Amino acid sequence: MNTSRRTFLTSFAVSAATTTTLLSRDWSGQTPERYPDPDVIVLEPEFEKLIQGNSPIRRLHTGMLWAEGPAWNGAGNYLVWSDIPNNAQMRYLPEDGHVSVMRNNANNSNGNTFDLQGRQISFEHATRRVVRYELDGSVTVLADKFDGKPLNAPNDGAVHADGSIWFTDPGYGSMMDYEGNKGELHLKESVYRIDPGGEITKITEDLEKPNGLCFSPDYKKVYIVDTGSPKNIRVYDVDGKTVKNGKVFTTNKGALADKKAKGNSDGIRCDVEGNLWASAGWIGDGYDGVHVFNPEGKMLGYIKLPETVSNLCFGGPKRNRLFITASQSLYSLHVNTRGAHHC
Repeated sequence: MNTSRRTFLTSFAVSAATTTTLLSRDWSGQTPERYPDPDVIVLEPEFEKLIQGNSPIRRLHTGMLWAEGPAWNGAGNYLVWSDIPNNAQMRYLPEDGHVSVMRNNANNSNGNTFDLQGRQISFEHATRRVVRYELDGSVTVLADKFDGKPLNAPNDGAVHADGSIWFTDPGYGSMMDYEGNKGELHLKESVYRIDPGGEITKITEDLEKPNGLCFSPDYKKVYIVDTGSPKNIRVYDVDGKTVKNGKVFTTNKGALADKKAKGNSDGIRCDVEGNLWASAGWIGDGYDGVHVFNPEGKMLGYIKLPETVSNLCFGGPKRNRLFITASQSLYSLHVNTRGAHHC
């Protein structure tokens, strides 16, 4: 057998085996996977230090229409996430795996997070606002306008160490009735900051469709996903109440170079070492899942999933459990690092 034919057959066999893993895998959890999990792919040696060799990917729940915005509540020991088209916020209890609807009229909320006092912050599509659920159950509107005009449809955000809330407003929830209320976008798609005192300022408008957002471990940098064109992840230096020195962090090339232009990220989180864990999707097997980059933007490895991934967060008592919302399902994987921040 000549060398070229042998190389082709070997490559074909590896590709076929990889595809079969995802398609034939029993996601019910009743049939154990051999360790290390075959769908946790190491591309660089550094990734081996970030993963647990004896931890499986688990599908915790399925049946949503578009799962988004996972956030971990440390005080309550539960995960909350959104099912945007079903207008619900869901809750997962790790002690027994119980999943229930936490709010069944969530105004098509997308992203969720918790502030420094443990109060839930949600970014609502239907009402074009950012809200805070108070500990007594009441709701406080933190932002619904800028410069006297209604926001487009707040999407995702994160809380800074100074107590401010940073959020993106690409307007997807106002572009369709499926995830909100279809209507006009009155503002340029932008990123905003809500000061602890309530003042709302614009951070930047240099992204076409700003989406996922997270801070570096020291809060000196902010990463923002652009799901417009070009599809990439940008990074900025945080300069007090604004940003500077924006540049492309990664172009989402992923593992399939021949299809790199079609895929994109959505939600992102940093671990304590400064690595960026990014959702990935819209291409298929070998790309869809979670891509992990070091602080310099080099891709270290990825977690393969059978669905387009929307978002993720670190949770659990040690913040070492990665929760992943992927289209219709919720997944998790214990890792050998911790989330940089509380949710």
